[in-house]
Amino acid sequence: MDLHLGTLFHCLADPGPGPGNPTAWEFIPQGALAVEAGRVVARGPATVLTARYPDARRHDWGDDLIVPGFVDTHIHAAQVDVIASYGAQLLDWLERYTFPEEACFADPAHAAAATAFFFDQLAAHGTTSACIFPTVHEGAAEAVFAEAARRRLRIVCGKVGMDRLCPEALRDGPDRGRAATERLIARWHGHDRLRYILTPRFAATSTPEQLAWMGQLRREVPGLAVQSHVAENRAEVAWVQELYPEARSYLDVYERHGLLGPGCIYAHGIYLDDADRARLAATGTALAFCPSSNEFLGSGLFDLTRAREAGVTVGLGSDVGAGPAYSLLRTLASAYGVLQLQGQSLSPWRGFYLATLAGAQALGLEGQIGNFLPGKEADFVILDPAATPVLARRTSRARERAGGDLAAAAGEILFALMLLGDDRAVRATHILGETIYRRP
Repeated sequence: MDLHLGTLFHCLADPGPGPGNPTAWEFIPQGALAVEAGRVVARGPATVLTARYPDARRHDWGDDLIVPGFVDTHIHAAQVDVIASYGAQLLDWLERYTFPEEACFADPAHAAAATAFFFDQLAAHGTTSACIFPTVHEGAAEAVFAEAARRRLRIVCGKVGMDRLCPEALRDGPDRGRAATERLIARWHGHDRLRYILTPRFAATSTPEQLAWMGQLRREVPGLAVQSHVAENRAEVAWVQELYPEARSYLDVYERHGLLGPGCIYAHGIYLDDADRARLAATGTALAFCPSSNEFLGSGLFDLTRAREAGVTVGLGSDVGAGPAYSLLRTLASAYGVLQLQGQSLSPWRGFYLATLAGAQALGLEGQIGNFLPGKEADFVILDPAATPVLARRTSRARERAGGDLAAAAGEILFALMLLGDDRAVRATHILGETIYRRP
């Protein structure tokens, strides 16, 4: 038994807009998290849990925050070397930077080295679970699964499918893509904390035949879901409309092929209409909100309010490498700005919900991760609210204004971390209760 002492914060539900619903979260100063055999046993005041478990090993984090591990619902493992590539919108960016770099992942040694670096960065930034795009290469997906298994991470991943309108080096043949997908499913789907997810890159680069066999596999294999991109960029939307004129919308292309449903997640969703949002909600399909990527590529502004009012589950995605940071704290800062531009509010309560429990819900993993309910897997992060001089002064003054009452300053401390935090605020990252990263 291990007891982690500090300030506990987690969400039980969506706090909603504005100041947040106080029944949807818990903030426990001088709290404790009890962990045994990789799972949460209990959480509560430290005085209570230290008395209940007097023989437990104690790890005292002072006033640092103990929060659930961050869940990145959309990230590209093969784009570690195109992050911060200058000056293009989506389709140009793919042609100029992304596709040439992804072709390098045909080399197993390159794929293994880049993937190890990628997972090192996730740990250093507090991300403990992710929904990952590799490349079309079977070996690149294999590298992600093998490295994730070695680190015992809860990961969702699948070989990318592209069989038209892309460079020849990244194109699946008529049968090669399906055969590789079936081999990867057999090896990795449901292995330890891993789950396979069907991954057409986006509708434009998949033939109807490719989407059809993915839909068939989804019906045949229990627990198999789908990830892709939808309605990210106006030019992309127009292109998909030309390629699939029979479809009512971009989203409808996927639905016609049986690619919506619980556990399925589509990145961006900027240019959806109310009918699309209704179909997402009715089918239990989620969206990944990727604000920093949308800013970087000039794609547009995601409407979180309309999505949530329609009943759509929304998680947070860094979208590295179009997103310029692995940090979901930095991504939340972008989300705040994107929503402000639309007259919407993002409270720190809802921000941390997006980065934790909402991501778990979007991926159908809320029974395993996302908060500190007993029995959940003990993936958590220690956040230092004094990690930088600016953060330290900001949070110290917040506590002073609250008369030293940490609970009364909770909103300001969380908001400061959301706007000013990055990897420097991550003091330690834990997987199944074990430390996998500690800040130097």
